[in-house]
Amino acid sequence: MTKHPHLKQDFTASLVVFLVALPLCVGVAVASGVPAELGLVTGIVGGIVTGLMRGSSLQVSGPAAGLTVLVYEAVREFGLPVLGVVVLATGLLQIGMGALKLGRYFRAISVSVVEGMLAGIGLVLIAGQLYAAVGARAPESGLGKLAGLPGALIDSLGSTRSLVSLALAAGTVAVLVLWKHLPPRVRVVPGPLAAVGLATLVAVVFDAPVATVEVSGLLGSVQPPSLDAFGELAGMGLIGTIVAFTLIASAESLFSAAAVDRMHDGPRTAYDKELVAQGAGNAVCGVLGALPMTAVIVRSAANVQAGARTKASRVLHGVWLLLFAALLPGALAFIPIPALAGVLVHAGAKLIPVRALARLWREHRGEALVLVVTAVSIVAVSMFEGVLIGVALSVAKTAWDASHVKLEVIDKGAGPVQAHLSGNATFLRLPKILDSLEALPHDRPVELDLSGLHHLDHACRTALESWAQRHSSAETEPVKVTSA
Repeated sequence: MTKHPHLKQDFTASLVVFLVALPLCVGVAVASGVPAELGLVTGIVGGIVTGLMRGSSLQVSGPAAGLTVLVYEAVREFGLPVLGVVVLATGLLQIGMGALKLGRYFRAISVSVVEGMLAGIGLVLIAGQLYAAVGARAPESGLGKLAGLPGALIDSLGSTRSLVSLALAAGTVAVLVLWKHLPPRVRVVPGPLAAVGLATLVAVVFDAPVATVEVSGLLGSVQPPSLDAFGELAGMGLIGTIVAFTLIASAESLFSAAAVDRMHDGPRTAYDKELVAQGAGNAVCGVLGALPMTAVIVRSAANVQAGARTKASRVLHGVWLLLFAALLPGALAFIPIPALAGVLVHAGAKLIPVRALARLWREHRGEALVLVVTAVSIVAVSMFEGVLIGVALSVAKTAWDASHVKLEVIDKGAGPVQAHLSGNATFLRLPKILDSLEALPHDRPVELDLSGLHHLDHACRTALESWAQRHSSAETEPVKVTSA
């Protein structure tokens, strides 16, 4: 048996990723409105099942902050027993798309739409977790969360319990922000674990009156979907939710893979195989009634930066999560909810691409608009509709950009007026073309040259023929058209 050449680096990296993943798995589960243990189950499956499969060797999968809002909405609308059905169907769809080699096409989704999607999720996540930070109940809608925040924060000022809760959350965020500025010896412990650990220590030592994670045991939390839950598949609402889960989980995983590829010199991601691996993980999570998974950039970056060389590190991180869930589940009951809220507020803030938006605004206003509209639509309407609006706007922008057409008019004062059209004549630019043509003199012959057009759609051709007939009066020669 050959010795694993990179065992030491992978073993060390797996411990770092485990320590980063632990508070995030629990925090995402609590924010999604499901038992904390289900976040650990998804982390375990992401490490051991998806981790063993081929695709991207160094990116790490598990429950993602990016799906929190969608999972919360699904659990609220359909109930926890149906979540397993949604996640199982998502996994099977991902496996099918990977088998049909559709993985690479996710790279064609506009980066502005994906960044807008993550920004929208980030805003809703931050707004929702600020309620958890003061121990208040969050409104259901994205706009409701934002509108009610000032009132919730003002109300918290009159309650000692709320102020203590808010202080713990703020302290957690402060540790996460400042952690990267501390000496390297201290930063051996990952920021999220340090922040949650310190908050837990403070809460226990001072017996702080704050809500803590409810623990029901690993086996008690795992509830495979019943046959009755599968009956919900007949409803269009559930189908829409499954499509949203599939598109968002797949896009987030494959964009994460592209980002991770830029961080190391090892083998590149095989996108279709990675989609199958994500699908297999989600199918297993669905059978166990757990949260959906995606590849997570925070964990993946920690894995690469910790010196991981092969997939062994992510598989081992899944083993450590399993051992923790089996041997120390009671430790979760000491973790304060506001500390997890702080971790997710910090994670949500990182989803909002402030620098990228500023750069886009300077260089590509149209792309910046797509990003902002997508984010605002997700907050104002819902996750699925927001992404659809962003995709539609991106397609419309691309069509507009592609339909550049130039009309050059040569009038020598005598003889026919020559009009040359060049570029791509589509219905989007038709009003501009017709305005220019209708301004040509009616008492002179016109020669319309279409030979410079790369593309002439049916609407444009019909409109130009109609204009030529109208323009030709009884006193002048008919418009002479040179075809494209």
